[in-house]
Amino acid sequence: MNKTELLNRCARTGEERLLLGRVLDRLSEARDRSVPAHTPFLSPGERRSAEELLAACGQPRYLMFGGYPGAERTVCAFLPDWQEEEDFLADPAGPVAALEALFSPGAALTHRDILGSLTGLGISREKLGDILVEEGRAQVLALREALPILLSQWESAGRLRLKLRELPLEQVEAAPPQVKTVRDTVSALRLDAVCACGFSTSRSKAAGFIAAGRVALNYRECLKADRPVAQGDVLSCRGLGKCVLEQVLGQSKKGRIQVVIQRYV
Repeated sequence: MNKTELLNRCARTGEERLLLGRVLDRLSEARDRSVPAHTPFLSPGERRSAEELLAACGQPRYLMFGGYPGAERTVCAFLPDWQEEEDFLADPAGPVAALEALFSPGAALTHRDILGSLTGLGISREKLGDILVEEGRAQVLALREALPILLSQWESAGRLRLKLRELPLEQVEAAPPQVKTVRDTVSALRLDAVCACGFSTSRSKAAGFIAAGRVALNYRECLKADRPVAQGDVLSCRGLGKCVLEQVLGQSKKGRIQVVIQRYV
């Protein structure tokens, strides 16, 4: 299939068509010029769209990389035939860089504070990867091209002064996610039922969240309360967070389906 045919098949919206067009442009650059090429940072939903597109392309060589294992936001890197994956990951001049910002211990800086101060510099979200905030420190993943601006112009977040340094990627430390295990039963593996179970709410309220466009299934908005949900699927609800249908077990004595859900807290 040519580019137009691929986009017609895979893009659901005009915005997604622009995104996938850029992915195909980077793929063509790597193939035609035999050089490494990469996209900006992709959100989990954008990443899923890109992966579906690349599957339709015949699974070309690519790597999703966010600077550390388990990163949520990643670039999609296309490697030429002469470059091995381990060489790309070990390249100190690769497309992803990290920055450490130190601030006063005990200060209540949040992810939103850090992101707001960065976008206030004119740095677009697609140039920024994950932002890891902990006591007295924030670690920011960014495109290497944005690093000089960050190091020279990013001075504060909120009312707090920051002390900056470039951080080698091997020194990025991500705290393990905090999850709560929910073991329960549902009448059916439908989006509204699993959503209600995962977020500890009623099925009617879950259906209302879905109808209002607040719920995403595998990072894509879903407006159908009866959409089937399978083991491994990720559910997110704006304002409530994210959960994963970890396991689908057998039926209970009352004929209900036993499930294990991991809710991020």
